[in-house]
Amino acid sequence: MAASPAAALPLQGTLLLLTALLFFAALDATAKHLSAFVAVPLLVWARYLVHLLIMLVAVAPSLGRQLIVTRRPWLMSLRGLTLVAVTLLGQLALKTLPLAETTALVFVSPLLVALFAAPLLGEQVRMRTWLATIAGFAGVLLIARPGGSLAGAGVAYALGAALSYAAYQILTRKLAATEHPLRLLFYTALLGTLAMSPVLPVFWHGQWPTPTQGLLIVSLGVYGGVGHFLLIRAFRESPASLLAPLLYSQLVWATLLGWLVFDHFPDLPAIAGMLVIGAAGLSLAIRRPA
Repeated sequence: MAASPAAALPLQGTLLLLTALLFFAALDATAKHLSAFVAVPLLVWARYLVHLLIMLVAVAPSLGRQLIVTRRPWLMSLRGLTLVAVTLLGQLALKTLPLAETTALVFVSPLLVALFAAPLLGEQVRMRTWLATIAGFAGVLLIARPGGSLAGAGVAYALGAALSYAAYQILTRKLAATEHPLRLLFYTALLGTLAMSPVLPVFWHGQWPTPTQGLLIVSLGVYGGVGHFLLIRAFRESPASLLAPLLYSQLVWATLLGWLVFDHFPDLPAIAGMLVIGAAGLSLAIRRPA
């Protein structure tokens, strides 16, 4: 018997979301590999430049001025810059930390969003939010425990990325009601390119990447641009309450890619910390019946 349209839409949104998260994990794995050969700021610049070119070719002809014109340019610009900070700090963390552990540390951002939602969005912070946040940071301590093998600077970069990502999500909430989703996507690409272009004369010394490295660098923008597009489509096809818990499947993708590409598998305390962070986030993502 064929599935009903109502049942097909959540399934389609789920598949789109899981594919988007695989793209994001692949972006992180590729960036980690390339950071051994190319300066991280150059990788961030290339990622946003390719993303911008994709938007100009694939989206701009159909939307025209609607892609650019916004009534809230300063807020749009601030949102774009917070995502640049996420990318830059995240890739700096990946340069020194394993893929799975970095992903888990950045995933404390939903807990920060839940805390900051009270003063910035006027939302009520419940007791379970505080308990989930405390549990999430206990998970962080299990991953970045004193005496562990993780570099302190890398942990600081990852937590900085988490803080920036929380700000990005809050700004996205404030803008989502008035801005076209593709305009939000375009501004992140545009601001990322403009913000990172000044680093070229500082970090590029005339050494061109090999053809293979060049393809991998281009893939960063493809993974990022297509991944965000699939994410937008997923939340259009399926309810956010259904998809939000699935966001933590990126931890699974990151662990698998870290094992397959870099031959690294988290130790038991790190796995426990990842599970605690995931469980804390899920406790907030899954709404209780009224």
